[in-house]
Amino acid sequence: MKILRSGLMLLAVALFVAGCAKTVKPVTAPAVSTAAAPASTAPMTSTATAPTQAQISPLDDPSNILYKKVVYFDFDKSNIKPDFLDLLTAHAKYLIANPNQKIRIEGYTDERGTWEYNIALGDRRAQSVRRFLLFQGVNPDQISTVSFGEAHAVCNEHNESCWSQNRRAVLVYLGQ
Repeated sequence: MKILRSGLMLLAVALFVAGCAKTVKPVTAPAVSTAAAPASTAPMTSTATAPTQAQISPLDDPSNILYKKVVYFDFDKSNIKPDFLDLLTAHAKYLIANPNQKIRIEGYTDERGTWEYNIALGDRRAQSVRRFLLFQGVNPDQISTVSFGEAHAVCNEHNESCWSQNRRAVLVYLGQ
């Protein structure tokens, strides 16, 4: 009788434990398209429309330093300010790591000065950035420069705050 009671007790515990277990539904694979899809090494995401970090170019990621592509200059100057050394160093490293990538450095000025003077100053600014990148080890074939002088101003007011926005060199990444 004692053995029967122990057996019933074990059976009751086993049934109790089994009753508490969750039922797991089998996972079905999503339907596979018959169209050939390109092979991808990127991990799949749970949201089809949201790109993963691996899919976003560092040049287009606002949280990456490479997203910034403008170097600003003081009035009538073409020397690179210390504030922009880290930015240009990051761009140099990116270009070295991506030897097929090419850039155009565009030099700009504010509206003060003659047209000829501003074209020359814009060129000096673009060349200054180019020399820095070359010094960091970027291949010269990856870089071209152009000066637009005072053309293509980002601000058209006639004050120092506006002029300082126009005194710049812009790194433009070209399609491969």
